[in-house]
Parts: sequence; structure tokens; C-alpha cells
Amino acid sequence: MSISPTELIWALVIAFLLAGALVFVFIRQRKEAKLGARQKSNVDARQLQLQAYERLILLTDRIALPNLIPRVNQPGMSAKEMQFFLSQNIRNEFDHNVTQRIYVSAETWDALNRLKDQNLLIINQVASILPENATGLDLNKTILEMILNNPKASLHNVVADALSYEAKSLMR
Repeated sequence: MSISPTELIWALVIAFLLAGALVFVFIRQRKEAKLGARQKSNVDARQLQLQAYERLILLTDRIALPNLIPRVNQPGMSAKEMQFFLSQNIRNEFDHNVTQRIYVSAETWDALNRLKDQNLLIINQVASILPENATGLDLNKTILEMILNNPKASLHNVVADALSYEAKSLMR
């Protein structure tokens, strides 16, 4: 049994068409897989960003002086010891969360940095006006009174609102 040239040509055409269809299907599946992986990567990145915002809102809350003072207050400390303890706590909290910087805008990170610096400044300024024999309780009371009498002296609500706004804009 011999194959005619016409049959051979048709067999080759069919083989090339099948091969072309298989290549087309393979390329299309690869593109869809890459697109799916890219979409998953975007979802993963967004999830990491949202977690960073959560951590930074928690940081903002933890270093807010009205929240920090009751949490770290220890009876019997001098004002200088309490000043050191409060300042060290703020720095440790901030340093612990510094890696979250890569997930937020530069403006937001600057606001967090200003909040940290402002709180350290308030602690140091209040401590500097107290008498030498002042207690940690005296320092804490004076700081809290100053904040209560001048609510604009504390940035923590503004920073928390900015973080919350940016996080919500990611979810849209």
C-alpha cells in the first residue's frame, strides 16, 4: 500500500495544524498561569501592606503618651528613671517596627517618625522643668496634664487617622 503525494501533503498539513493548535493552547495556558501568579502576588503584597498598616496603627497606639504612661508606670522610680524608661520604651517599640517602612508611603513614615520624636521631646522637656527630687509619678502626672490641657500637643490621633485612611484606600 502506497501513499499518494496528495495524501502525504494532507497528512502533513493536518499534523502541522495539530502541532500549531497544541502550541497555541500551551502558550495560552502559560500566559494565564503567569497572570494568575501575578494576581496572586498582588494579593499577597496587598495583604502584607495591610498587615503593616495594622502593626503601625498598633505602634502609634502603644507610643501614645496617654497609653504608654499607665502601661509602663512603676511606683518608686525617680523622674529621671521614668524619663529613661519611657524614652527607651518608645525607641524599642519604634525600632521593633522599622521594617514596616517598606510597605507605607514616605509621608506616612515621616509622620510616624515625627510622632516618636515629638513624644521623646515632650518627655525630655517636662523632665527638664521638674525639680531634682521629682518622682516618676510627678513626671507622668505633668506629662498627662500637659496633654489634657493642650490636645493639639499630641500627634497620635492624626497619625492613626492617616494610617487608617491609607489602609482603607488599599481595600478599595
